[in-house]
Amino acid sequence: MLDKSTFTPHGKHLIAGDWVAGETTFKSEPAHGPVHAFSVGTPDLVERAAKAAEEAFWSYGYSTREERAKFLDTIADEIEARGEQITEIGTQETGLPEARLQGERGRTTGQLRLFASHIREGAYLDRRHDKALPDREPAPRPDLRMMQRPIGPVAVFGASNFPLAFSTAGGDTASALAAGCPVIVKGHSAHPGTGEIVAEAIAAAIEACGMPRGVFSLIQGGKRDVGQALVQHPLIRAVGFTGSLGGGRALFDLCAQRDEPIPFFGELGSVNPMFLLPEAVKARGAEMGTAWAGSLTMGVGQFCTNPGIAVVEKGPEGDAFVKAAAEALTGVDTQCMLTQGIADAYTSGKSRFDGRNAVKPVMTTDSEGRNASPNLYETDAASYLQDHALGEEVFGPLGLVVRVDGPDDMDQLARGFEGQLTATLHMDAGDTALAQRLMPVLERKAGRLLVNGFPTGVEVCDSMVHGGPYPASTNFGATSVGTLAIRRFLRPVCYQNVPEDLLPDDLA
Repeated sequence: MLDKSTFTPHGKHLIAGDWVAGETTFKSEPAHGPVHAFSVGTPDLVERAAKAAEEAFWSYGYSTREERAKFLDTIADEIEARGEQITEIGTQETGLPEARLQGERGRTTGQLRLFASHIREGAYLDRRHDKALPDREPAPRPDLRMMQRPIGPVAVFGASNFPLAFSTAGGDTASALAAGCPVIVKGHSAHPGTGEIVAEAIAAAIEACGMPRGVFSLIQGGKRDVGQALVQHPLIRAVGFTGSLGGGRALFDLCAQRDEPIPFFGELGSVNPMFLLPEAVKARGAEMGTAWAGSLTMGVGQFCTNPGIAVVEKGPEGDAFVKAAAEALTGVDTQCMLTQGIADAYTSGKSRFDGRNAVKPVMTTDSEGRNASPNLYETDAASYLQDHALGEEVFGPLGLVVRVDGPDDMDQLARGFEGQLTATLHMDAGDTALAQRLMPVLERKAGRLLVNGFPTGVEVCDSMVHGGPYPASTNFGATSVGTLAIRRFLRPVCYQNVPEDLLPDDLA
């Protein structure tokens, strides 16, 4: 049993099993609690980690599925053994409540175990075998077998808004390790202590399972030169990223500009539009307005699936929806955001709506420091389609209601949206015809479609898709959540007339 005392970070990087200090340090900026010093990452550390990851791949990439599954299960066990300490430093660094961190920890260990189970089953290998046809005319067919193989070392960038589930041992790391790919994590400076203690859990699992030490490294802090060195290192074969559109697009471009381009799997955010259809609004508009306010302000709106836009027809029923949402938002207390930078970006994003002739303030507040309060605005479909800035994500509890004249207006607006992570229909039975009209449009716009629900909350399971057309993500054929996420770090290999003793064990 581990010591349950307070965790005090040592502030070092984990490079292939060694805790390495740097020449310079940066200070954490916790919402509350003590400030700690952490070593600043460098391109030299990237070089060391990448070489160790490549060396580790020659054994880890050819390990058995059971060996990797046991490793993932052990990482989950080691994280749980440090649960109280993770919660303590996580709440200090992010300002998130204990219940949120405990739930996120459960999600993190759950997805590690889900991938362990997934690779044990083996279906992800997509094994195929076309037997030889030596007598086929006009030409014989050779013996052909195919299966998915790991691609090599993967770089993962930790996310600011999920210090556990999308960071050090989050979904990108879990799926890459499950595939057989060593991982180098660029830790997020918003929660370096949380990243460090989770890295300690992974290091303990490496030791317990006898895995090669280069299978995982964590590089803390660092400026753009560290991220650039990581995505452009010739030994890195793919990148997983969750973050802002600007930062993600810059890294995506660097990946494309390499002498040998590599895939960049970036999840870049979304406004997640909701379409409130007429019969549903008539029956329960006020109820939906109150529920929307709750979803909009959950976690101070710091979710990539936050439903930032509600589309509703003009008229008294739509007015009731807007009024109920505004009243509910008025009762929401000021909440601490994850970082000062995110709080500043929220204030800046709000300023895009203030003073615009086509935008009506419904309920506005002023936010101070790292704390944020909700805001609600309203515009019409024509104004929204003409002003691109209204469709840009504001990361925080800000909602925009877009009023439409009828079904044609709603359809045109749906066609005008950029790529989204989610799109939602709120409907009753009488709305079915309009919903059927909108579905083909929304399918092309989003990776996940919901009916009569709210997208905040991403289930970790086989059928989940967390991705969508650009700019929601940089690869519309991938997901960063769910077991399909493993496919990002695999490639098909065909074996022609290969003797059984040369085939991978999973094909023999």
